[in-house]
Amino acid sequence: MDQLSATFAALADPTRRAILARLTEGPATVKELSEPFDISGPAISKHLRVLEKAGLITRGREAQWRPCQLDATPLKEVAVWAENYRRFWDASYARLDALLTEMKETEK
Repeated sequence: MDQLSATFAALADPTRRAILARLTEGPATVKELSEPFDISGPAISKHLRVLEKAGLITRGREAQWRPCQLDATPLKEVAVWAENYRRFWDASYARLDALLTEMKETEK
């Protein structure tokens, strides 16, 4: 699977997106990351493996702890990919704005 597809697959799950949102605040242990969710420890670990495989998190080793940390590098590729569509949306909004202006002028 290519990097962009792996990133989108990881982001497809709301639990994983919530984990990434939490990691924007700084590193956290698996236990800390699992607190807001009503799912098992193995389920959280599976989500973390998906995020790690996609390159969105790194897992360190401090004694018996394995803190997780956000690595937003793959998100840059998503932003570049989405930028192509932003130009399309901007052009569409410009056409809509022109149409609305024309309709207002016609009403007068």
